[in-house]
Amino acid sequence: MAIQEPTFSIGMEEEYLLVDKDTRDLAPEPPPALLAKADAALPGQVGPEFLRSQIEVGTRVCRSVQEARDQLVELRSTIGAISAEFGLAPIAASTHPFAHWESQHHTNKERYNVLAQDLQHVVRRLVICGMHVHVGIEDDDLRIDLLNQAPYFLPHLLALSTSSPFWQGMPTGLKSYRLSVFDELPRTGIPHNFSSFSEYERTIGLMVSAGLIEDATKIWWDLRPSARFPTLEMRITDVCPLIEDAVAIAALFQCILRLLYRLRRQNQRWRHYPPFLIRENRWRAQRYGIEEGMVDFGKGAIVPFSHLIEELFDLVGEDAAYFGCTSEVAHARTILQRGTSADRQLKRYERVKAKGGSEMDALVAVVDEIVEETAAMPGAGTTAVLEDEDA
Repeated sequence: MAIQEPTFSIGMEEEYLLVDKDTRDLAPEPPPALLAKADAALPGQVGPEFLRSQIEVGTRVCRSVQEARDQLVELRSTIGAISAEFGLAPIAASTHPFAHWESQHHTNKERYNVLAQDLQHVVRRLVICGMHVHVGIEDDDLRIDLLNQAPYFLPHLLALSTSSPFWQGMPTGLKSYRLSVFDELPRTGIPHNFSSFSEYERTIGLMVSAGLIEDATKIWWDLRPSARFPTLEMRITDVCPLIEDAVAIAALFQCILRLLYRLRRQNQRWRHYPPFLIRENRWRAQRYGIEEGMVDFGKGAIVPFSHLIEELFDLVGEDAAYFGCTSEVAHARTILQRGTSADRQLKRYERVKAKGGSEMDALVAVVDEIVEETAAMPGAGTTAVLEDEDA
């Protein structure tokens, strides 16, 4: 029986932290009018998150990454303008440089109240934000087949996205500390392998019938079949301050799934590697970002991340051309050249301290940089960042 050709439609979700423009700290109690006004301006595309100091946006179903980018521009611009009316600004970074989780309050909503009761101290520390990318894979069994193969590439996407090097005023030594916080939750990490969609459904059904979860939305793997849409949802990445970086990562994910689909059409598949090995590269991405390299399992050696990305470009070149997103995929080279947000945050922090600034001066400067990059629209953000690095 022939498999239905996937639409490979794309959608993006981003979570932002809301900061006070005066103190640069998180706003633990944003005015309810802010979310109400945002919802009126962007009906169905904005909503609360677990913490009151967070806000989530999502594009509609898009036919191309360019359409997704255009919607992200509108979403960020609108949230930024409305937040400014209340003296706040959104930051598209996965942790705040110096905010303390003890000062935050969770949103009074049934789902979040249940989470707070169920997960206790673990979920109270969840002052983190992520970016999720949905790609339309309508055939159930194909969706599971790609779920089993795509995790190999997840560390590559995480490395390109890192934006959370600080936690509660301290450099953590990690480029994505967000993942360390998130991994304290159950049902996270690299997804399990399933033989079929039926096995996946039986597994979720067992957990529901045992009262462990209400539904599949409580499965928080790095990659999962969406519980609401016929999509594969990539969840491993940090949220990126610069829109161009976010779009490049989304385009790469879309192309990777089509690559794996093409292999299946040719009765081939990506080589299976034990989750143990994939988790090692996941850790290296979390710890080093795009620096220090990752393990090439075929060579049995650590190779520079830039080499792995060039190999990935070769693999998905046909797919990028098919989707008309060759330039968006190639933007990953720009990320390598100027560093991820985590790299830039750490450089700004060290520069301010080297000039005699205090610890708080340096952290505030990092917040200001993230605010500026989050507000930068495509075509403007790159120049601003490069000029700042030369200063």
